[in-house]
Amino acid sequence: MKSRKVAISAALLTMLASQAQSAEKTIRIGIINDQASLYAEMGGPGSVLAAKLAVQDSGLEAKGWKIEVIDADHQNKADIASAIVRRWFDTQGVDVVADVTNSAVALAVNQIAREKNKVMLASGPAVSDLTGAACTPNTVHWTHDTWAFANGIGKAVVDTGGKKWFFLTADFAFGHALERDTEKMVLASGGEVLGKVRHPHNTADFASFLVQAQNSKADVIGLANSGNDTVTSIKQAAEFGIGRSSQKLAGLLLYVTDVHAIGLQLAQGLMLVSPFYWDMNDGTRKFSTRFAAQRVGNAKPTMVQAGVYASILHYLKAAEALGNSEDGAKVVAKMKQIPTDDPLFGKGVVRADGRKMHPMHLFEVKKPSESKYPWDYYAFKASAPADLAFRPLKDGNCPLVTAQAK
Repeated sequence: MKSRKVAISAALLTMLASQAQSAEKTIRIGIINDQASLYAEMGGPGSVLAAKLAVQDSGLEAKGWKIEVIDADHQNKADIASAIVRRWFDTQGVDVVADVTNSAVALAVNQIAREKNKVMLASGPAVSDLTGAACTPNTVHWTHDTWAFANGIGKAVVDTGGKKWFFLTADFAFGHALERDTEKMVLASGGEVLGKVRHPHNTADFASFLVQAQNSKADVIGLANSGNDTVTSIKQAAEFGIGRSSQKLAGLLLYVTDVHAIGLQLAQGLMLVSPFYWDMNDGTRKFSTRFAAQRVGNAKPTMVQAGVYASILHYLKAAEALGNSEDGAKVVAKMKQIPTDDPLFGKGVVRADGRKMHPMHLFEVKKPSESKYPWDYYAFKASAPADLAFRPLKDGNCPLVTAQAK
């Protein structure tokens, strides 16, 4: 009888160990973003697709891992996003949230991920505070940020004679950060800011804002907004003759889907900064062709959607190296330890403050006569290496870096 009890106990322990191992190899990924409003084209359902492609390409499912991608629309409201993410973490077994457009949402979710010891992979939000004062051991900021845009397109404009600026700014965390970082760069480069006006996001009528900008007599109207707000402001600016006179527009954050919506006739000549363009090389083209085949209108991926793919791919490498995804801070620490390498951003690293380091590229939107095939929109101008493209580690005031230095 005793031997039988021992045998049963051993069998139970084996079963429990097997169940624990199986549980450790289960990952749930939550994509939270704007799926129906002004940021839906640059992230939205395309980011969900990018996440699923990353899971496929990780090879983990063939190794017995069970990986599920779920998604939700936060309607660009931090309170709605926070409620969804808390529910995901507390009751639905979600290990990691990705995309996390927009910046106000990201700053809220950033703290929840830390509180719950989960992971946030920020691709959509641009606010540079995520690797600055708001940095945590649970967040990786992958694609871009406001510092990189300010010191990329902003500096390029100042260096070519655009000394006097007026800002047309989206009135929330992202717009404020982009305006702040660009203004610092303009002033440091010997330029001046003549004024600024702030607009609600998802604005339909920019007329009054554009009149103020036009009356300022600034050389450059800096558009510190994104998505449909950028598209609408550029289209309406053309009606006032802005962009065709001595007064120029600077789209501080432009996506390939924005250019597509604006059209080359109006967008031609705009300068922009991006770490990814679908037509840069064989690796980006191969992925983008596969992605576009599953998108309405054969839409090519934006830098945000590319960042979702690459960040999740690297997250899954780290989880595999650890054998599980239970401790979010440990997974992020492993992401920082393992060099990054993917076909969309190439080789790089995740820095101590959570900043993913890669080059940023300066492009100019082509003239209609220069575009040879669908979505052939950008002409490459220059690249900035990662250490120049992003804010120096010492300047970010990230508590993780401060603690590490002591």
